[in-house]
Amino acid sequence: MRTIDQQATDLPTRREFLCGCAAAIAATALPEAILAADDRAAGALLTRPIPSSGERLPVIGLGTNAYSVTDSAEIAKRQAVVARLIELGAKVIDTARAYGDSELVVGGILKDLRARERVFLATKTPIEGELADPAGIVAETFRRLGTDTVDLLQIHNMHGVDQLLPTLLKLKDEKRIRYVGATTSRDEQYPSLIAAMRTHPLDFVQVDYSIANRNAATEVLPAAVDRRVAVLVNMPFGGRRDGNLLRRLGERPLPQWAGEIGADSWAEVLLKYVLSHPAVTCAIPGTTNVTNVETNLRAARGPLPDAATRRRMEEDWDKLEL
Repeated sequence: MRTIDQQATDLPTRREFLCGCAAAIAATALPEAILAADDRAAGALLTRPIPSSGERLPVIGLGTNAYSVTDSAEIAKRQAVVARLIELGAKVIDTARAYGDSELVVGGILKDLRARERVFLATKTPIEGELADPAGIVAETFRRLGTDTVDLLQIHNMHGVDQLLPTLLKLKDEKRIRYVGATTSRDEQYPSLIAAMRTHPLDFVQVDYSIANRNAATEVLPAAVDRRVAVLVNMPFGGRRDGNLLRRLGERPLPQWAGEIGADSWAEVLLKYVLSHPAVTCAIPGTTNVTNVETNLRAARGPLPDAATRRRMEEDWDKLEL
């Protein structure tokens, strides 16, 4: 086991969702771990459609909460991650105004790599503060990213949905924003997120979800299926509620069934669990390490857990003493 540091599926129907039909193919790990990793690296990444358009996205992307740096060596590390992400076939990069200077760093990296057109660039509006000038807020987003267009602009933590959404929708009509969304990582905001899906023409929602934090699966994810809204998953490795799951797992041996889903690291196990939920479009784990991004993207290849395996994973997880 490494230390810690598909076929494409269409959006399921409501009936398929309720039946727990996450697409998967039973498989076992190849006998040689290195050969298995090489074979999977050569395969195409699993993709899922954005319901509002049918455009397909690779199911693993990159979160950039830790990209607010100024040291040239640190920027170079992050540029290497973005370059490797793109090289391996992924494209979703998620940032936010609230992440310090991450928008500036991400924009600079994409400029240096000449990669703006090869990524699906998502960001978020401010998480707090005055909202009297929505046009000015969005103009600052474009300035910081160094781009004239954004693939996805999300209202961060439900701050100012009613005030900001008209401007976002206008810019979508003008083709400066391709998709609009709203985000949260807090249970108490789930009702507001669900209400926004039912009231506004959102293309995306972003929510916290992991094997240790399944609350979003009760109402948020079913609502996204009903409303045909794409779902980005933040904190697939845990977060404020549960702590860093990879750190908590440490060197604990993988369960025997990990081979059945083609996983040979805990990162792959955790991501494959998240991706096997039929509502999930893309998970966006954050990393500043090239090896980690390679590991994460292996979860987007090969089989995913079926409904029975998901239940077994949940049962085994709940028995762990971490």
